[in-house]
Amino acid sequence: MILIADGGSTKSNWCQLDDAGNRVYFNTEGYNPDFISTEGIAASLDKNLPDTLPREQVKEVFYYGAGVSSAAKAEEVAKAMRQIFPQAEVHVDHDLLAAAHALLGTQPGFAAILGTGTNSCLYDGKKVTMNVDSLGYFLGDEGSGSFIGKRLLRDYLRNLLPDGLQDIFKETYKLNREEILDKLYNQPLPNRFLASFAKFAYDNNNISYCRQIVLEGFETFFQNIVAHYPNYQTYTFNCIGSVGYNFRDALAQVAHNHGMEVGKIIRSPIDDLVAYHETAGGV
Repeated sequence: MILIADGGSTKSNWCQLDDAGNRVYFNTEGYNPDFISTEGIAASLDKNLPDTLPREQVKEVFYYGAGVSSAAKAEEVAKAMRQIFPQAEVHVDHDLLAAAHALLGTQPGFAAILGTGTNSCLYDGKKVTMNVDSLGYFLGDEGSGSFIGKRLLRDYLRNLLPDGLQDIFKETYKLNREEILDKLYNQPLPNRFLASFAKFAYDNNNISYCRQIVLEGFETFFQNIVAHYPNYQTYTFNCIGSVGYNFRDALAQVAHNHGMEVGKIIRSPIDDLVAYHETAGGV
């Protein structure tokens, strides 16, 4: 039995694959090592894994996660996995490689992630060959849920939301200035907190302000990140993630404006990732 997981900063999608090819899907929290320790990952897994999962029968774990940007970061996550699955050989890699595997298989091309955070790459069919650093939610992550949420919160706190949105936002979340700032500066996982407000833009997408901030977020993503890949217009635009999927019409519009044909846009890569491991991945 093997486990394959795509881990974002907020949520991890898992597939349990047995020797007969039967699949069982489940979810846990996301385990970005920039925001959670090895001990925290192990504790969360111990609590959130399904009771029906026979941990001692797991022979291999393939975990692709947000924030796994170096061998040291990968080892932080792998240590936790080895604690929970002591009989398993554990492989930890960046979620960007999972996106490329799922979106492109063994074909070269461009792949992106637009979820809680942002990432992107060029891929040669086996490995990532170029990555324009998204710089995280403090400095970058343009077009992501945290980027859109930051814009919403900033305008709300400055009383700049139009068309009655100020009252709708206040009634929806019932958060005052002090509570918002405490969540951002004193509580764990501020990136998730910011990204949670992207749903407000989606739920109110009929209001021009919400549509506009999403378009502006994607435009900034293209200007600051996508356009810095050499000959980027020769590739199709392929993307995974809830933000990219939920706002795919706006994303396609911006991609078209930048001369990129849209390829595959999916919410989650887990099905395509499992298929990759069953074929090209050699499992």
